[in-house]
Amino acid sequence: MADANKRNIPIKLGDFSVIDTEFSSIRERFDAEMRKMEEEMAKFRHELMNRESNFFESTSATNASRPKQNYISDINSPLIQEDGDNKVLKLRFDVSQYAPEEIVVKTVDQKLLVHAKHEEKSDTKSVYREYNREFLLPKGVNPETIRSSLSKDGVLTVDAPLPAITSGETMIPITHK
Repeated sequence: MADANKRNIPIKLGDFSVIDTEFSSIRERFDAEMRKMEEEMAKFRHELMNRESNFFESTSATNASRPKQNYISDINSPLIQEDGDNKVLKLRFDVSQYAPEEIVVKTVDQKLLVHAKHEEKSDTKSVYREYNREFLLPKGVNPETIRSSLSKDGVLTVDAPLPAITSGETMIPITHK
């Protein structure tokens, strides 16, 4: 591996708790998720009833041309969050058993690496803990824009802004001579 592709990411220590910030609106999020699930179930029931009623009918041209819904495209990843007009990859790691100076966050090529190591030695016992996580970053993520923060309860949060997804079409300007 070339050293030119490595980049250490600084960890910003914060006087906040992920529990306070993340779970403050858990009831509202739960209710919203339940509403979404009920809407999806209603769509599913409606589609099922339509298929059942059309089961004994011959397939007409209008039924054959009806597009099928792709439910997979409607699923939102819990790792990706909206940040205004942009999307951000948000990863969390429980490193509560490690001191801040024992934690290293870096990128190597298109991988995010989180490493923590703790060693304690005394006359009567030895303690050794090591934490390694590797995450393949989506194409186009700029390592320079990745930020990390460590909460007081030991949750490391890494935010990586995602590149805008553009269509396959690109306008090429025409120069006139």
